Amino acid sequence: MAATTAFCLCSLLMAALFGYSASVQLNDPDWYFWLPLYACACAVNLVNWAITKTTIRRIAKVTLWLATLMFLKVVIEDFVNGTAGFWSLDLSERVVREKTGSGLVLISMILHLEASSEPKHSKMPRNRREIPRSVEYGMAVLVIFSFGLPFVFFVIQDGEMKFDHVK
Repeated sequence: MAATTAFCLCSLLMAALFGYSASVQLNDPDWYFWLPLYACACAVNLVNWAITKTTIRRIAKVTLWLATLMFLKVVIEDFVNGTAGFWSLDLSERVVREKTGSGLVLISMILHLEASSEPKHSKMPRNRREIPRSVEYGMAVLVIFSFGLPFVFFVIQDGEMKFDHVK
Protein backbone atom coordinates (compact mmCIF):
# COMPACT_ATOMS: atom_id res chain seq x y z
CA MET A 1 0.00 0.00 0.00
CA ALA A 2 1.54 3.26 -1.08
CA ALA A 3 0.23 5.60 1.57
CA THR A 4 0.39 9.33 1.03
CA THR A 5 1.80 11.75 3.55
CA ALA A 6 -1.72 13.03 4.28
CA PHE A 7 -3.04 9.52 4.96
CA CYS A 8 -0.08 8.74 7.24
CA LEU A 9 -0.48 12.02 9.14
CA CYS A 10 -4.22 11.42 9.57
CA SER A 11 -3.50 7.88 10.79
CA LEU A 12 -0.99 9.19 13.34
CA LEU A 13 -3.47 11.79 14.61
CA MET A 14 -6.19 9.14 14.94
CA ALA A 15 -3.70 6.83 16.69
CA ALA A 16 -2.97 9.60 19.20
CA LEU A 17 -6.69 10.17 19.79
CA PHE A 18 -7.42 6.45 20.24
CA GLY A 19 -4.34 6.04 22.44
CA TYR A 20 -5.56 8.84 24.70
CA SER A 21 -9.06 7.36 24.71
CA ALA A 22 -7.66 3.98 25.77
CA SER A 23 -5.66 5.58 28.57
CA VAL A 24 -8.70 7.17 30.22
CA GLN A 25 -10.85 4.02 30.26
CA LEU A 26 -9.57 2.42 33.45
CA ASN A 27 -11.97 4.36 35.66
CA ASP A 28 -15.02 3.16 33.70
CA PRO A 29 -17.10 0.28 35.04
CA ASP A 30 -16.96 -1.44 31.62
CA TRP A 31 -13.34 -0.62 30.82
CA TYR A 32 -12.76 -4.21 29.62
CA PHE A 33 -14.80 -3.39 26.49
CA TRP A 34 -13.51 0.10 25.77
CA LEU A 35 -9.79 -0.32 26.51
CA PRO A 36 -9.26 -3.12 23.93
CA LEU A 37 -11.42 -1.27 21.39
CA TYR A 38 -9.40 1.94 21.58
CA ALA A 39 -6.05 0.14 21.97
CA CYS A 40 -6.64 -1.94 18.83
CA ALA A 41 -7.83 1.11 16.90
CA CYS A 42 -4.68 2.92 18.03
CA ALA A 43 -2.52 0.01 16.87
CA VAL A 44 -4.16 -0.22 13.45
CA ASN A 45 -3.73 3.52 12.87
CA LEU A 46 -0.22 3.63 14.28
CA VAL A 47 1.44 0.66 12.60
CA ASN A 48 -0.66 0.13 9.48
CA TRP A 49 2.48 0.52 7.36
CA ALA A 50 4.91 -1.41 9.56
CA ILE A 51 3.41 -4.89 9.78
CA THR A 52 2.08 -7.23 7.14
CA LYS A 53 -1.16 -6.39 5.42
CA THR A 54 -2.69 -9.71 6.49
CA THR A 55 -2.00 -9.07 10.17
CA ILE A 56 -3.28 -5.49 10.13
CA ARG A 57 -6.43 -6.55 8.27
CA ARG A 58 -7.15 -9.23 10.90
CA ILE A 59 -6.75 -6.74 13.73
CA ALA A 60 -8.85 -4.18 11.83
CA LYS A 61 -11.64 -6.71 11.20
CA VAL A 62 -11.82 -7.75 14.86
CA THR A 63 -11.78 -4.09 15.91
CA LEU A 64 -14.50 -3.31 13.36
CA TRP A 65 -16.76 -5.98 14.84
CA LEU A 66 -16.10 -4.84 18.40
CA ALA A 67 -16.77 -1.21 17.40
CA THR A 68 -20.03 -2.27 15.74
CA LEU A 69 -21.17 -4.15 18.85
CA MET A 70 -20.23 -1.27 21.16
CA PHE A 71 -21.93 1.27 18.88
CA LEU A 72 -25.13 -0.79 18.84
CA LYS A 73 -24.95 -1.27 22.63
CA VAL A 74 -24.72 2.46 23.24
CA VAL A 75 -27.40 3.37 20.67
CA ILE A 76 -29.82 0.84 22.20
CA GLU A 77 -28.99 2.04 25.73
CA ASP A 78 -29.62 5.64 24.66
CA PHE A 79 -32.91 4.68 22.98
CA VAL A 80 -34.16 2.69 25.97
CA ASN A 81 -33.22 5.38 28.50
CA GLY A 82 -34.12 8.32 26.25
CA THR A 83 -30.92 10.09 27.24
CA ALA A 84 -29.80 12.13 24.25
CA GLY A 85 -31.14 10.89 20.93
CA PHE A 86 -29.33 9.25 18.03
CA TRP A 87 -28.14 12.46 16.33
CA SER A 88 -27.11 14.26 19.52
CA LEU A 89 -23.54 15.55 19.71
CA ASP A 90 -23.87 16.76 23.30
CA LEU A 91 -20.60 15.46 24.71
CA SER A 92 -21.73 16.14 28.26
CA GLU A 93 -23.66 12.83 28.07
CA ARG A 94 -21.72 9.59 28.53
CA VAL A 95 -23.76 7.73 25.90
CA VAL A 96 -22.98 10.40 23.32
CA ARG A 97 -19.24 10.23 24.08
CA GLU A 98 -19.33 6.42 23.82
CA LYS A 99 -21.44 6.50 20.65
CA THR A 100 -19.10 9.03 19.08
CA GLY A 101 -15.97 7.11 20.12
CA SER A 102 -17.20 3.77 18.85
CA GLY A 103 -18.43 5.43 15.66
CA LEU A 104 -15.01 6.98 15.07
CA VAL A 105 -13.36 3.58 15.53
CA LEU A 106 -15.91 2.00 13.19
CA ILE A 107 -15.29 4.53 10.42
CA SER A 108 -11.52 4.42 10.90
CA MET A 109 -11.46 0.62 10.57
CA ILE A 110 -13.61 0.72 7.43
CA LEU A 111 -11.21 3.23 5.89
CA HIS A 112 -8.15 1.18 6.84
CA LEU A 113 -9.70 -2.01 5.48
CA GLU A 114 -10.51 -0.21 2.25
CA ALA A 115 -6.97 1.21 2.06
CA SER A 116 -5.45 -2.25 2.48
CA SER A 117 -7.82 -4.09 0.12
CA GLU A 118 -6.58 -5.57 -3.13
CA PRO A 119 -8.03 -3.99 -6.27
CA LYS A 120 -9.52 -6.72 -8.44
CA HIS A 121 -8.04 -5.70 -11.76
CA SER A 122 -4.87 -3.91 -10.81
CA LYS A 123 -1.77 -4.58 -12.87
CA MET A 124 0.48 -2.51 -10.61
CA PRO A 125 2.93 -4.29 -8.33
CA ARG A 126 1.63 -4.77 -4.80
CA ASN A 127 3.96 -2.18 -3.22
CA ARG A 128 3.09 0.55 -5.80
CA ARG A 129 -0.71 0.56 -5.50
CA GLU A 130 -2.24 3.82 -4.39
CA ILE A 131 -4.80 4.35 -1.67
CA PRO A 132 -8.11 5.50 -3.17
CA ARG A 133 -8.74 9.26 -2.91
CA SER A 134 -12.03 8.57 -1.15
CA VAL A 135 -10.11 6.86 1.68
CA GLU A 136 -7.66 9.78 1.95
CA TYR A 137 -10.50 12.31 2.05
CA GLY A 138 -12.42 10.13 4.48
CA MET A 139 -9.47 10.04 6.88
CA ALA A 140 -9.07 13.82 6.62
CA VAL A 141 -12.76 14.39 7.38
CA LEU A 142 -12.55 11.90 10.27
CA VAL A 143 -9.60 13.80 11.80
CA ILE A 144 -11.31 17.18 11.39
CA PHE A 145 -14.50 15.88 13.00
CA SER A 146 -12.82 13.94 15.82
CA PHE A 147 -10.61 16.84 16.88
CA GLY A 148 -13.07 19.61 15.97
CA LEU A 149 -16.10 18.33 17.89
CA PRO A 150 -14.43 18.26 21.33
CA PHE A 151 -12.77 21.62 20.62
CA VAL A 152 -16.12 23.24 19.80
CA PHE A 153 -17.88 21.59 22.75
CA PHE A 154 -15.28 22.06 25.49
CA VAL A 155 -13.49 25.25 24.38
CA ILE A 156 -15.98 27.34 22.43
CA GLN A 157 -19.19 26.27 24.22
CA ASP A 158 -17.42 25.72 27.57
CA GLY A 159 -19.28 22.40 28.02
CA GLU A 160 -18.86 20.09 30.97
CA MET A 161 -19.11 16.31 31.10
CA LYS A 162 -21.77 14.55 33.12
CA PHE A 163 -20.72 11.33 34.77
CA ASP A 164 -23.00 8.45 35.64
CA HIS A 165 -22.63 7.59 39.29
CA VAL A 166 -22.04 3.93 39.92
CA LYS A 167 -23.92 2.63 42.93
